[in-house]
Amino acid sequence: MDSMKKYLLILLAVPVLMSNIMTACHNNKKGMSDGEDMPVAVAKPMVDSVVLRNVYPGNLTAIREVSIMARVNGVVTKVYASSGSKVKKGQLLYSIEDTKYQDAVREARASLATAKSAYEYYKNQYAAMQKALRADAISEMEVLEAKNNMEQSAASIETAEATLKSALTTLGYCTITAPFDGQLALASIDQDEYVNGEDSPFKLNTLYNDEVLHAYISIDESMYLRLLSNLEKGILTLDSVPVTFSQELPHKYYSKINYTSPDVDTSTGTVTMRFNFENKYGELKPGMFMNLELPYDVSPKAILVKDASIGTDQLGKYLYLVNDSNQVVYTPIEVGELYQDTLRIVTKGLTPESRYVTEALLKVRNGMKVKPIEK
Repeated sequence: MDSMKKYLLILLAVPVLMSNIMTACHNNKKGMSDGEDMPVAVAKPMVDSVVLRNVYPGNLTAIREVSIMARVNGVVTKVYASSGSKVKKGQLLYSIEDTKYQDAVREARASLATAKSAYEYYKNQYAAMQKALRADAISEMEVLEAKNNMEQSAASIETAEATLKSALTTLGYCTITAPFDGQLALASIDQDEYVNGEDSPFKLNTLYNDEVLHAYISIDESMYLRLLSNLEKGILTLDSVPVTFSQELPHKYYSKINYTSPDVDTSTGTVTMRFNFENKYGELKPGMFMNLELPYDVSPKAILVKDASIGTDQLGKYLYLVNDSNQVVYTPIEVGELYQDTLRIVTKGLTPESRYVTEALLKVRNGMKVKPIEK
């Protein structure tokens, strides 16, 4: 009897189970239909006036840079400024053994004194000969010979003066001072080492003035003409051009143009421009890589979308738009530069009234029906 009851209960449970399975299948189909209408965040593009810029890479150079050279032979007797130190114009940097150059100066001065003494002698002799000639005491030939001796001694004075000047100049090379305010690089020689700089000048160090730094860029001729036209119209200025570096620095930097080449390089079709940077905080160094964001035009009604909403495939850039029927439409676009770090200019494929998908990009597909939620 108990087994019969169990059998009846099983028979009664089967229709209920089948009913539940059919309901679940029906609900699953309904859920798939609801998935096509899933909520999707959309937005309309921003429209704003945007300064268009091109990014030009380059390296910084010091406003002044000079190699500190040894032009004499001898032992470096003293190094007055260490590597990397800041120095002032006229500050003593190096001294080199000067004994033989002091001797050369003394010899040159002695030769000059001898030449001057000889000149005085021959000058007086020539004057005496002229008086004797008027008294018919000597011949004209003797007078001419005295004059020739005087002129040769005068030439000897000039030679001796030139020799002394050269000796003094060479002696001056034994003492090396800073030609301007700046910072020294790493020295190539230490105190008490010997340098041979007479035959070929020997580089001791490099001095930089990095209070102001330069950056050179080359821009295409057509871009230069476009920029020039907008500068003349007053649409743009080059007084505060943004500059970025490979790593963000504690301070922001802006540059000013201070040179444009007078000609176009015919081999490249470019114009060279130079910008300068004030190194107020000492963060910038010669040789640093930088990107200069040069403005060239203004787009008064630029169409802007979130850069993160733009996809990329083999055909290029695209957006998922949502049409009036709330269907997703795969839309190829053409883009311009990044604006304010998060927005991208769209130059083709979009209108200000378009709605584009801003989130869940991996969950939507072309032709999919969605429920757009504007944010």
